[in-house]
Amino acid sequence: MRYPIVIHPNERLKQKAKPVTMITDETITLLEDMYETMIAHDGIGLAAPQIGKNLQLAVVEVDEETGLFELINPEIIERKGSDIDVEGCLSIPETYGTVERADEVTVRYFDREGDEIEVTAYGYLARAFQHEIDHLNGELFIDKIIDPIKPEELEAYMEEHLDD
Repeated sequence: MRYPIVIHPNERLKQKAKPVTMITDETITLLEDMYETMIAHDGIGLAAPQIGKNLQLAVVEVDEETGLFELINPEIIERKGSDIDVEGCLSIPETYGTVERADEVTVRYFDREGDEIEVTAYGYLARAFQHEIDHLNGELFIDKIIDPIKPEELEAYMEEHLDD
């Protein structure tokens, strides 16, 4: 089932999400629905608060090579380096800007089987994890923007900075 995206300035986006206490069939169905919703909106990540669910759940898929991550109660346990790149958000349409994030993060989370997983991510995947985990903490990328980029300037900006 596809959910509508909660759009800023909805206050639900600023709330800290509640931990998942038990992984149930409903949890797994919600993860699958979140993935379907993310794909339908051309996203690479989606957190449960973005569909009105106050739970620490997120899905991330930046490309086929890294595959789909279903994150239950994720937390960043280590950050290294620094990188500035462009971000956008399904909950904040037509808004883009550069944001500084760690270039490498180690994330601990539970998978749908209830197994605790630790993964170290770099670059774009690390950025996506940080963006979605921020959502679970009630934080939005617009509060971290260094330089805003107008929607009509995004393509030119990306081409200009592609080699950076």
